[in-house]
Amino acid sequence: MTAELTMMLDHVSLSVADMEKAKRFYAAVLATLGMEMVGEVTAEQSGSVRYAGFGIGRKGQLWIAEDGQQTPSAHICFRASSRQAVRDFHAAGLANGGTDNGAPGVREIYHPEYYAAFVRDPEGHNIEAVTFEPEDGQ
Repeated sequence: MTAELTMMLDHVSLSVADMEKAKRFYAAVLATLGMEMVGEVTAEQSGSVRYAGFGIGRKGQLWIAEDGQQTPSAHICFRASSRQAVRDFHAAGLANGGTDNGAPGVREIYHPEYYAAFVRDPEGHNIEAVTFEPEDGQ
């Protein structure tokens, strides 16, 4: 049986109009969660559009595709290791062209330990970080 909090998705992709701006935003924001850019694919290589992948190690979990602004926008939630990582994620998002869509805090409506923050990326995607860990020292 699969554990309740085990991720079953292999990867997701978002379409963006400004690849360079998106790469800068996601590199900064995802670094707070231990992720980095792990690969790029040219339009010639893919046969369609340019891609950049972010993940841990060699595996891309989030791919951005330079295929125009996506409508409607998407919502993606990343797991954070701590509440401080959620706060860092939110701060990095705001410092790198994102807009606040929900400050760090407990969202009891979802779960009593659901601590999350939401940022809209420069193209309007709702990006979230969540942890179920208590505050350090509690």
